[in-house]
Amino acid sequence: MKFLPTQLILFLRNSPERRNLQLLFRFLVVLLILVLAFTVIFHLLMLREGQQHSWITGFYWTLTVMSTLGFGDITFHSDSGRFFSIVVLLSGMVFLLILFPFTFINFFYSPWMKAQESAQVPRELPAETNGHVVLTRYDPVTEALIKKLNRFRYPYVVLVPDLAEGLRLHALGVNVMLGDLDDPRTYKKLQVEGAALVATTATDVINTNVAFTVRGISSEVPIISTCSFEASVDILELAGSNHVLRLGEIMGQFLARRASGGDARAHVIGKFGELQIAEATVAGSPLVGLTLRETKLREQVGVSVAGVWERGKFRAAQPDTQISPSTVLVLAGSEAQVDKYNEVYQVEQPKSHPVVIIGGGRVGRATGRALQARQLDYRLIEKAPERVKQDPRYILGDAAELEVLQQAGIETSPCVIITTHDDDMNVYLTIYCRRLRPDIQIITRSTLERNLGTLHRAGSDYVMSYASMGANTILNLLKRSDILMVAEGLNLLKVKVPERLAGRTIAQSSIRQETGCTIIAIRHAGMQHINPDPNNKLPADAEIILIGTVEAEEHFFRLYGAK
Repeated sequence: MKFLPTQLILFLRNSPERRNLQLLFRFLVVLLILVLAFTVIFHLLMLREGQQHSWITGFYWTLTVMSTLGFGDITFHSDSGRFFSIVVLLSGMVFLLILFPFTFINFFYSPWMKAQESAQVPRELPAETNGHVVLTRYDPVTEALIKKLNRFRYPYVVLVPDLAEGLRLHALGVNVMLGDLDDPRTYKKLQVEGAALVATTATDVINTNVAFTVRGISSEVPIISTCSFEASVDILELAGSNHVLRLGEIMGQFLARRASGGDARAHVIGKFGELQIAEATVAGSPLVGLTLRETKLREQVGVSVAGVWERGKFRAAQPDTQISPSTVLVLAGSEAQVDKYNEVYQVEQPKSHPVVIIGGGRVGRATGRALQARQLDYRLIEKAPERVKQDPRYILGDAAELEVLQQAGIETSPCVIITTHDDDMNVYLTIYCRRLRPDIQIITRSTLERNLGTLHRAGSDYVMSYASMGANTILNLLKRSDILMVAEGLNLLKVKVPERLAGRTIAQSSIRQETGCTIIAIRHAGMQHINPDPNNKLPADAEIILIGTVEAEEHFFRLYGAK
């Protein structure tokens, strides 16, 4: 698009632009004929006055008068000559100062600029396009997803129905294509039959239309739809969606899983074949106060501690890592090993005060249901009367008022979960609750990824980004076999044993010390060895499964080569 010939070809492909150029050309021809006619008349009148000039001089005089420059170096002395000068001047004002700019702008400049804008927001992808991810809306979830797609080098395109929105997103560096969401021709131009995935995150009605339209073109392409209401799940599946994600429900489960209930139970958050990743709160268990070395978890139950969460920060496990009441262990093991951990360390759930949930929207209600499934009592604060059910656990009021929080039991509750969709309000409530109860566990929802750090600084023990959670969920459904995102910024990664590490033992490799990643399984000869012994060697033809943060993963690839 940077070269003029290419732009001209694209410009001339459209018949309206060709017609505009023809009209502009005709106007220029008329203008040239008029200038030539005035030049001839100039010579005739000058001869009558006894003056003789060259044809170039006549052409020069005509242009200076028509353009109103009027240098005055060549003048008529007769009234007929001066009258002719007035006619030329007025003609020039009409043609050069009014009609020509209007014609040029409307028939050439404006269409040319529109053609350039259309080139920035294409209406069709190349026929050879395949393996791309199609997104039908740009929102916080897809914004976070695009960052992850770029990171893993997955091609994508965002479908936009409006040119102005397309230009705005193009200016932000987003790959876009212009087209109507409900038009089958749009998806044919998107080369949807070769797409790796279609993800639609608009309203339930629009998502249904998109799924049905795409399914009419391709029966094979995977379609992921988000869903706000439970009643829409069946409809979206009937329309052709392979996966229907109730992100509010998923977020509620994520938040509730982190609430300290006093049972110290490990909850599975991800699977990689036979390998399971679980998180376990330790408050109330005999593990509190011990170092990881002293727990002897590998020897007693077989699970490996891949890392720990402390106030939203993940740290790779070290033998001398101290376990505090607020620590959340990230465990890796087989299903039997995780079950054995629960048998040994799960404690009888004490009767505790209710968990306080602030916000009665979809996420807040889902959090309440998830807490109820864990047999934890809760109190939900909501200020919109239409959202408050006839349930003694629901409290109508504004959580910014101390009396309402006291009614919910903030003074004795072990945990408060803030679930509103307004990040600014969540920051305010986090600071407020931390000031009221310095010892309480605070779990906060963040709509945007960029507010994670702010909420941690405000005092939240754990923050879950709605956008990142949705993006991770969609990315995990992309039929990839090498990466699994198990938590905010925490990934499972399967790679071939780097050439530099082949033949070394796990202990000799020093992967954990050098990169922050932890080897939690080895796949070799069709067998998967979970939590291998540090003295096991790494075969050259084997695959290792690592767990670590995004930064640790990038450090690993910088050290041992690209993926």
